[in-house]
Amino acid sequence: MTQRQILVTSALLYANGPIHLGHMIEAIQTDIWVRFQKMRGHECHYICGSDAHGTPIMLKAEQNGEAPETMVARISAEQQRSFAGFHVHFDYYQSTHSPVNQSIVNDIYEKINARGDIVLKEIEQCFDTEKGLFLPDRFVKGECPRCHAKDQYGDSCEACGATYQPTELIDPISALSGSTPSVKKSIHHFFKLTHYHDFLQEWARTHLQAEMQNKLKEWFDQGLADWDISRDAPYFGFLIPGSDQKYFYVWLDAPIGYLASFKTYCEQHQLDFDHYWNQNATPELHHFLGKDIMYFHALFWPALLHAANLRTPTQIHCHGFLTINSLKMSKSRGTFVNADHYLSLLNPEALRYYFAAKLSSGVEDIDLNLEDFTARVNSDLVGKFVNIASRSASFIHKKFDGALADHIMNPELLKTFTNKSNEIAQLYETLQYSKLIREIMQLADLANQFVDQHQPWTLAKDETRLPEVQLICTQALNLFKILLVYLKPILPALSEQAEYFLNTEKLDWQSTEVPLLNQKINAFTPLITRLDSERVAELLNTQN
Repeated sequence: MTQRQILVTSALLYANGPIHLGHMIEAIQTDIWVRFQKMRGHECHYICGSDAHGTPIMLKAEQNGEAPETMVARISAEQQRSFAGFHVHFDYYQSTHSPVNQSIVNDIYEKINARGDIVLKEIEQCFDTEKGLFLPDRFVKGECPRCHAKDQYGDSCEACGATYQPTELIDPISALSGSTPSVKKSIHHFFKLTHYHDFLQEWARTHLQAEMQNKLKEWFDQGLADWDISRDAPYFGFLIPGSDQKYFYVWLDAPIGYLASFKTYCEQHQLDFDHYWNQNATPELHHFLGKDIMYFHALFWPALLHAANLRTPTQIHCHGFLTINSLKMSKSRGTFVNADHYLSLLNPEALRYYFAAKLSSGVEDIDLNLEDFTARVNSDLVGKFVNIASRSASFIHKKFDGALADHIMNPELLKTFTNKSNEIAQLYETLQYSKLIREIMQLADLANQFVDQHQPWTLAKDETRLPEVQLICTQALNLFKILLVYLKPILPALSEQAEYFLNTEKLDWQSTEVPLLNQKINAFTPLITRLDSERVAELLNTQN
């Protein structure tokens, strides 16, 4: 197998508050894929960071009585601790408010400006006279001008998916003061996105999921508009070169943060940054993100990279939103769960497993049904998977001083498990996690049926049949080990415990090929415990 070079990113997290379970869908989906690639022996780097700029950051810091830089650093550290609590491992994590990001942003701006892709236009914007500042799109709410849904943001409608300008909203209201904003004129810098219409149409055909290609077709049919990349002072961000009152819009410098974070990582690990980002780069580049920010990543981002003579993404993997008990996450509905609140109550790998069992390669929303969550984890992980090891290890220790047999009693059954390796690997590769979970659990059922059929607990009562017991349990533990390999990207902490219990080195994807024989294993300790439904219900305690 040829070793691949892969650079992976998930969306930079806005550094203005704690993360919630909706954020964890993306982080877990990405982390699983990265862990799988590394297990396969590929050179895979997972880069992320804090999205640090914009009016919301500035206002929140002002409200807290601290400098924006201080707040971003503090919240970023808190967010990283939450991610780590769910065993999400980043190879590097950096704030967009960094000198290296500013340098790359300025360089890209100068390149696209030299190509004639920047134009100045006078525009009308919503202005909060009470607060004395221009309002970001998301700080204006009102009635959608297309479908007339109420209480929609100033840039897009959650009901019909339309995009528009805040000034197009019907009966707009400032989210800051509750007043009706005035309309004020200002000169802004625009990126000529229309120059890249044909390029984007061609690029989208092979780098996006089918659902997202269809969405882009709608935008193409509506006609692309030039992109406003500047914001007026006061603003927390990078000044546009040659200006003292105009700042780069956060959505320009945020994705460039992928490059900045990776550049710092390359400097620390002696990697060739240009090898990954030059126009003809051969390493793969994969972005994982939510469907709500697809507009920026599938139109502006590839056009900007292409204009700056840089490589474009190999693939953008888009996922849906999280609902809880079929309801949109909402504090008022009691369905909003912070990541740290979950971690205070439950095993993070239970959620990793459940999300994997629900995730596909599409962009459908995912429902965390708490009753199903409890039943699925208890049935699959405790009742099926870990049960194979717990019921077999006890006999190996009680009757054979922890020693496994010297051969496999049913090679054909073992082969049934190892033969699934390529199929399960392909399902990981194509992000069809829910399907691979079904395949793995079918194998777990076969392993348990094998133990049930041979009944080592009965045979152990007859001293003359103890060699059979050792063979049965050795076979079962080897089937468990294969399943462990298949589940390791999803359950990294459990896998580390199980590797110690099996007294084996760290398992990689090729570990299914060599059985554990004629060696001692360590004492079995519980790898995961059953979820308690009352404790699960505490997730919806709104004190989080």
